Formats: sequence, structure tokens, C-alpha cells
Amino acid sequence: MIYFKFPFDEKLYSTDGYSDKKAVLFKSFDQSESIIFNGDMIEINDKTGIFLGESFVKDETRFSPENHEEYVKKLQKVIEVIKENQLPKLVLSRRKIFRDFNEINAKESFRNLCEAYPNAFRYIFIKDGNSWMGAFSEVLGKFNKSTHEFETMSLAGTIPISESWTDKEIEEQKPVSSYIRNVLQKFNTNAEIYESETYDHISGNIKHLRTDFKLKINPQDLDAIIEELHPTPAVCGIPKDFCQEKIRQFEKFPRELYAGFIRIETDEFIQYFVNLRCAKLYSDSVHIFTGGGITAQSNPEKEWIETELKSEAVLKNLVFSI
Repeated sequence: MIYFKFPFDEKLYSTDGYSDKKAVLFKSFDQSESIIFNGDMIEINDKTGIFLGESFVKDETRFSPENHEEYVKKLQKVIEVIKENQLPKLVLSRRKIFRDFNEINAKESFRNLCEAYPNAFRYIFIKDGNSWMGAFSEVLGKFNKSTHEFETMSLAGTIPISESWTDKEIEEQKPVSSYIRNVLQKFNTNAEIYESETYDHISGNIKHLRTDFKLKINPQDLDAIIEELHPTPAVCGIPKDFCQEKIRQFEKFPRELYAGFIRIETDEFIQYFVNLRCAKLYSDSVHIFTGGGITAQSNPEKEWIETELKSEAVLKNLVFSI
């Protein structure tokens, strides 16, 4: 069972499961795993609330999360690789594992997440032993079936709302925009790509730098565009293949659905969201996924603080019985 809400839309949706139509598709970061919810998208009475119908499974992973010292030492090595290879950016992630509770209140936790992030795509699901919850704003792509207009965004750089941008965040966002611009130019049908000014994107207790893109495409090119865009430099780095190899080398755990994408088709649109602010739920633990873009100018201590800040975005909304 899955429940979800679109950005700026407080209607609660699910799928009816009565057909082979792929209403909601989750793809893992490396695209090796797919979780599909079939049927038509239906609106649910929010007053009735969610009913997942299954309980969370026990955590049998035996993962041991990285501590502060381990993560900082690893980042020092990553920064050396970035400098040696003159990489614009490499994205590194970690899991934060929380175990000090007896039970998760899924209904209240999801309600909190929905209220905290009204501008995000928000979801919770349980299927075949997999239980995930998330709320995130990054759009990998949005395709209008009527106008054939395709939209995407460059979203990178993360600091607390109260702070001011530094050269590090500005330089981190630039290659993401450049990468997206180059991909879109291959599929442009009328030689015109709309690109917005870069502006602040507020998301709970943090903000990012964001640039919007829009163009008309041939509908048959949609899958190819998504294939080229994913994973974007915002979740991987540049160059893509080299950075994916380094992610496999340096990251302690597989990303699973984290930094993968979600595809949802409605009557008017086909939408793709990047699965960033998310957690995998177990009966006895919560695995919170978080990461950051590392550049030659990165400070390992600040990067640790950034991942802690991002993990709190999910953790502070979870409701437990101790």
C-alpha cells in the first residue's frame, strides 16, 4: 500500500491495484531495483487516514552507521581524489540509523512530514518487506502530455535558512545547471530552452540554490531524457560514470531507493521526482539517508554538520513510543 501527496496539494492519493497500469514506479539509484504500485491513482479521504495493512519488518541488515570521525576521514580521502582528478563535484551519502524506540506511529509521522513540507512530494509505503517514507522537492522531470512541454530543475548547495551563500555552494550548483543544459540541448525541438535566474529554494530548515529549465520535446524522447539526466550531478557528480565508480568505492552501504527516482503518471502529466529526503522504516530501527556535494573547497567538518542537518529534516517528524 502507498499513500502520497503532490507538491502544494493536500489531497491524499493511493492506487487501487485493479489493473496492470504502473501508477507509481520507484527506481533505485543504480536502477537495479524497481518497486511498482499498479492500478489507477485514486483520491483517499484524508479524514479516514492511512492504513498500511502490514507491519514493518525487523531490521536484519546489521549495518553499523559511520561515526563522525570515520566520515570526516573518508571525506578527506574523497577531497584528495577530487583534487587529483580535477572533479567539479562528487556526491557522497551516509546512513544515520536510529534505534532508541519501541514502535513507530506511521500515521502521525507521515502527517507531520506532510505538514512540514507542503512544497514537496510526500509518500509512505509498505510492500514486500520494504517500508519507506519521504518528502522532497527536486523534480527530475515533468512532462505535459498536451503541450509536450518538459520541465526540470537544477537544485544544489545546502545551508541553514539563516546563513548566506558562499563560493562553495555557488560553485557546487553551477556544474549541475551546466550538465542539465547540455542534456536538454540534445532533445530541444525548437532551439529555445527557457532558463530561470538562480534563486533560493526553501525546504524546511534548510535552503538550496535552484534554477528552472523548460522546453518542448518529442514525446518519444521522454524516456531517453530521463535516462540521460539520471543520476544528475546533484546526487552523483561529474563526470557521471567516474563518480558512480567512486561512490561504489567510498560509500559504506548501498543507496537502495535513496537518490533514485519516482515516476508517476496522471491524466495530464508524467512526473519524475528524485527520492532524496527519505528514510527506510523497520519495526526496530529507522535508516535515514543523507548526503552532500563534495568539492575541492569542501570542509569535512561542515559537510558532517550538513548531513546531520538534513537527517533531522526527517527524524524530527517521526513519532515514536519509547
